[in-house]
Amino acid sequence: MHHVPENQWYVIALTREITDGLLARTVCGHDIVCYRVPDGRVVALRDRCPHRRYPLSRGRLEGESLVCGYHGFSFDCEGRCISVPGQELVPPRSDVATYPIVEQGMWTWVWIGDRSPGAIRPPATPWIAGDPHWSAVTGMAPIDCRFELLVDNLLDLSHETYLHRANIGTPEVAATPVHTRIDRENSSVLLSRHMEGVECPPFYARTTGLASPIDRWQDIEYFAPSYYQLNVRIAPAGRPPDVSGADPDAFHLKILYGLTPSSADRTYDFWAVCRDFSLDDEEVSATLDAMQQKIVIEDVDALNILERRIAQDTDGTEAVAGIDRGALAARRMIAALTGAKGDAEFEIDAEGIVRARP
Repeated sequence: MHHVPENQWYVIALTREITDGLLARTVCGHDIVCYRVPDGRVVALRDRCPHRRYPLSRGRLEGESLVCGYHGFSFDCEGRCISVPGQELVPPRSDVATYPIVEQGMWTWVWIGDRSPGAIRPPATPWIAGDPHWSAVTGMAPIDCRFELLVDNLLDLSHETYLHRANIGTPEVAATPVHTRIDRENSSVLLSRHMEGVECPPFYARTTGLASPIDRWQDIEYFAPSYYQLNVRIAPAGRPPDVSGADPDAFHLKILYGLTPSSADRTYDFWAVCRDFSLDDEEVSATLDAMQQKIVIEDVDALNILERRIAQDTDGTEAVAGIDRGALAARRMIAALTGAKGDAEFEIDAEGIVRARP
């Protein structure tokens, strides 16, 4: 998977998925098995027995040891082969690779790379890691598409108007210009769309109690390659934050995505919807969960179709519009992280004009 950056943190699982059973997942082409040992730690090993390549995820746990389900080779939490049935000596080359793991609240991250992460940590996500001022719902959906298509989808929210019109999309999203800033030093793309006096879609009307018109802000922070954060502000029209920055009339959400490539044409879409209101209201949580799942399914269906169309496409050309500035910047950042040249065919200037790159 040369198009996917390594030496990076990727979400491998919702933390609740990792139990004392065996969870198999493929991240950036690496087959990994995860499990939780009795003291609570999470272990991640290469999901391949070195004897006959049988998936270790089809074995069983005995205390802290993972026993291969084919010939019974046993491995400890460090990937060392500690016993082989029928003999005292362990053969050479019988250990398996391990992967660094960080549990961060509702998400668990894995380091994919040929070096240690050292002091590098996953992006900070306190809103799903115990911050008492926030409540969250989370989920995951696999998509049969390449990783870049999900990046494109999330960096151009004008599609909400059309693809998600029954839930979160209103005409103003597509009609309102988006402002883009590129931070190459931090491999990030920042996009901002502020809408004033606009329609309140069901996603917010049913959870905040607000009615139209509202002021609706969408401020996106994408950190290449694997983390996306949409900061949402919803307030009655004409009630901005005060000069001190306090914002008592508004409702705030942070919609997070962990973008995890699995294979060349499969991606895991981890998501979380975090809110600073109605923190203990289970009905609001259930409503947000149901509506977000519907949005994600609509995205999954669309991206699955796009992947099939790309596979069938003999032309290979693609129209580019001003709204693609963020997605094109993200493509180039991802390419730079892999050492590739990236999409050099087009660039978009500050006025949103698409031009051929020199």
